[in-house]
Amino acid sequence: MTTSTPDESSANPPLVDLQSLVVSVRRRRRLWYSMASLGLLAGAGMAVLLPPSPTAVTTVLVAHAEDQPNDTGTLIRTDVQLLQTTQIADKALQALKSRQKPEDFMQDYRGTGLTNNLLQITVTGDTDAQAVARAKALAEAFVTDHVRRMRDTAQAEAQALLDQRDRMRDELAQVNQQIGNRSADGDPKASASLESLFARRAELNSRIADFDERAADARTGTPQVVAGTQIVDDPRALRHSLPKAAATDAAIGFVLGLFLGLALAAVGTVVADRPVLRRDIAAGLGASVIAELPRRKGRPWQRRRTRLTRERLTVTLTRAARGSAEPVSLLELGCPRAAAVIALDLARAMAAEGPVTVVDALPRPQLTGRRQKPGDPTVVGAERAATVSPQDRLIGVGSVAPGTAWTDLQYLGTRTVLVVRAGHGSAAWLHTVARQLADQRIAVIGVVLIDPDPRDRTDGTLWDGLHTALRGRSERPARQPGGGASHAVQAVGEGQRRAERQPVWAARGPENDQEAR
Repeated sequence: MTTSTPDESSANPPLVDLQSLVVSVRRRRRLWYSMASLGLLAGAGMAVLLPPSPTAVTTVLVAHAEDQPNDTGTLIRTDVQLLQTTQIADKALQALKSRQKPEDFMQDYRGTGLTNNLLQITVTGDTDAQAVARAKALAEAFVTDHVRRMRDTAQAEAQALLDQRDRMRDELAQVNQQIGNRSADGDPKASASLESLFARRAELNSRIADFDERAADARTGTPQVVAGTQIVDDPRALRHSLPKAAATDAAIGFVLGLFLGLALAAVGTVVADRPVLRRDIAAGLGASVIAELPRRKGRPWQRRRTRLTRERLTVTLTRAARGSAEPVSLLELGCPRAAAVIALDLARAMAAEGPVTVVDALPRPQLTGRRQKPGDPTVVGAERAATVSPQDRLIGVGSVAPGTAWTDLQYLGTRTVLVVRAGHGSAAWLHTVARQLADQRIAVIGVVLIDPDPRDRTDGTLWDGLHTALRGRSERPARQPGGGASHAVQAVGEGQRRAERQPVWAARGPENDQEAR
């Protein structure tokens, strides 16, 4: 027969445990809920308190002499950049008779290339009328500048062609003069030279005609560009819808706030390193989780289940306390009220067997000074713990929060139940608590987890330490047919009793082990 054991943890654990990260971020939902709500309110408030300036828009059809079907938008992007120049801004301001600086005016408008030949101009102003007037002046200034540039380009190109034609004519005149001189000489040997001159004259005539045609084409293209560049959509003021703007800004603010909240929660979880899962808390404290309780009573339909859970926990702790001749304490970490209530329930359950005294040694006492009810045990403060009668069963309530006087905990009880709120203490502090309790010879019966994650499916039991869990003490030795227990079972019981008298902590140092021996 083979037995299987749980896989040991990896020697190199992952840098970030995704399961713990998700659980911790979900537990901090108040943070990212608040950030998302704040972003939503901020977005809606900005839409109401900071409405957009009056805006006008117009569309200009821009014709280019170099238009090609495969153009990727280079020409229209050039026009957009030309619109953002002080020259066009200054001409628009001159048309408006405004004294505003062109540099300042350029901040109030922008151009957008819709297609290769459509340019949309958006202008803001103090009023709708001013925005419309600005858009019209700016569009006209751009059209005028574009037409002027196209005409100047066409004129320069045509003039360059005509200049080249004139040079060809001068050369043609020289060739004609050479032909006339050779013909007048009548030298038969010059016939070969005349043929080359006639060929050169024909070539020059052809090139002159080509330059004339190209210059005419250049001039012909300018009217098409001038007629094609025009305002196709008259300037108009854009209507502003406050509900639509508020809804849009609120949605954007909500998304940004939610993202920021989730990021803060994730970063805080990684930096704080506060265990939330059962397995991590049990591993940090070196004790198994024996029960769980919600932090609050919850909704009405959940209160009955919470009450039954508390009753089962009281029964479990009563059995552990009844079977031990040593005093039992409850030490809290992040939940003093819950620890006080559990101690009071335990004392009430054990009051039927004899007098019980509860020592409230919490930094902020929860039980002393409260009104006593019929059947409640005696409650004293930490300063009166020495006056408790030896006949009374002692139940101590203390804390293992930072600043605890560790040497005083053994007077509350040499066996303890840790009441820990999930996600309250860091992993380093949980190890500190376990080490300090081991040094004080205080055996940990188990851990009561407060406010656990409802979706946590991890196991909070330490399977490699039966003596640290209640199940190790609840197992009864099997009887032999003759009525006696076997030697093996007696040895197991003796080993358990020795384990109860000694502190158990897997991370003890060599100096403590030598001292224990």
